[in-house]
Amino acid sequence: MNELLPVLFAGFGVSFLGQLPLGNLNVAATQIGVEESIKKAWVFSMGVALVEIIYLRIALNSSGWILRNKTMFIYLSWATVILFFVLGVLSIRKALKQNEPERKGLLIDNKLNRFLLGLMLSAINPMQIPFWFFWGAYFISNGAVKPTMLHFNLFTIGAGAGTLAGQAIYIHGGKWLIRKLKASHKMLNIIMGAVFIVSAAIQLYKIFSGGLFKD
Repeated sequence: MNELLPVLFAGFGVSFLGQLPLGNLNVAATQIGVEESIKKAWVFSMGVALVEIIYLRIALNSSGWILRNKTMFIYLSWATVILFFVLGVLSIRKALKQNEPERKGLLIDNKLNRFLLGLMLSAINPMQIPFWFFWGAYFISNGAVKPTMLHFNLFTIGAGAGTLAGQAIYIHGGKWLIRKLKASHKMLNIIMGAVFIVSAAIQLYKIFSGGLFKD
């Protein structure tokens, strides 16, 4: 039992720390918590975590295939850059035009189930696979995670819990901070757009620096 806990905590730690930097998913969780409800924000985060788990298992079980298909991930990364940039520009444009009573931002101004929204937003960033490929290979190579079904399952469970824990900080802490600062909904929507544009810029940097598989 004692040798299994480090596997669980390894997955939790990597995923939790990966959620802490400001990103479109955790800002969206904050936005839903502020403009809709905490319950819907958690439903959204469940969708995000499910895709994270799926991508992690793909990375753990398909390392050879990933290495043989790096070019495909580069193309997907370019598509992500374009999509994030467009969403960022549209979000800021909508925010600048909106009146304060019109609260919802571009991403959540719809009737889509928040679980499905979390699935979709998380799924459009396939670069999570190289991220988990790197960390999975790192822990397997140093013996912290053995290439067995039990260890893979524990690592995956830990990662899912880490994702939810990171999202929780933005759901509850973000809502508290926004109320404390008395930030307007327009400002929150502008921040969301800016995060998308910054995410696109970071992804673009990774493409040109060759860092897609060096997260």
